[in-house]
Amino acid sequence: MTLRLTRQLFCLLLLIGAFSFRAPQQMTWVAIGDSITYLNDHPEQTGNRITKGYMTRVVEKLPYIKFVNQGHNGWTAIRIAQQIDSLGLTKADIYSVFLGTNDWWHSKPLGHFTDYQQNTGTGTVYGSFRIILDKLRRLNPQARLLLITPMPRTDFVQINNPKNNAYGSYKPKTGQTLESFAQAIDSIGRAEQIPVVDLYHLRSLRVERLVKFKRLKNPATGQYVDYRYPDYTTIPFNPATDEYPYPPAAIDRTYDGLHPSDEGYELITRQLVRRLKAFR
Repeated sequence: MTLRLTRQLFCLLLLIGAFSFRAPQQMTWVAIGDSITYLNDHPEQTGNRITKGYMTRVVEKLPYIKFVNQGHNGWTAIRIAQQIDSLGLTKADIYSVFLGTNDWWHSKPLGHFTDYQQNTGTGTVYGSFRIILDKLRRLNPQARLLLITPMPRTDFVQINNPKNNAYGSYKPKTGQTLESFAQAIDSIGRAEQIPVVDLYHLRSLRVERLVKFKRLKNPATGQYVDYRYPDYTTIPFNPATDEYPYPPAAIDRTYDGLHPSDEGYELITRQLVRRLKAFR
């Protein structure tokens, strides 16, 4: 091969490489959720126990994505569906829906898959998800959708108001398990061929990994003891007289038994990045 042909081949390879490598197209992602989503932009409300949430972490790894935070503190899927037309949702390339944990705790009826199929309305969580997804499809029929199941939760005690507390998903609430809500979301995803990030069954987020311990008074001695799971589930907590049960040393995958810590958000982020990469 002559020197001239070698140079021509080299230039051709450079041109092919230049045209074949294109920067990823910019995409807008609307993240719909509850406080786990909302807190991404409000770390001060966690006592600064987190530095950033899952959306910020995702776009740091996938910088061609721009996110819009549609997290609503304390809201259920049913309330989101009831107010879906007043949320200011905009057209986007990607929509994620991360709801269900508040529906479970507030004993909202899960319903049945037929409620989703028949679009029976906001009386059930299944029916509410139909309303939410129909709205997103109207906003952009070509948008990519992603469902995220609730993650497990242990005993929650709000850091700014310990009177706001709740037991974990290790037992049912009014006859419903949190796992059944996760399974419902998975069933919708399978039926609609929507990818599902199943946080509920992620081994790294299982209940015993959510906090390292819960600091409670020993009922017999009155002395504080760092109880591990499941021992702390049987020890009473009095928010009027007891110290906050999750000091910084207790933080593991959550900082308060429910909301992810930095480590917890990073685990969620890894799952989302894997899915979102496929949307390019």
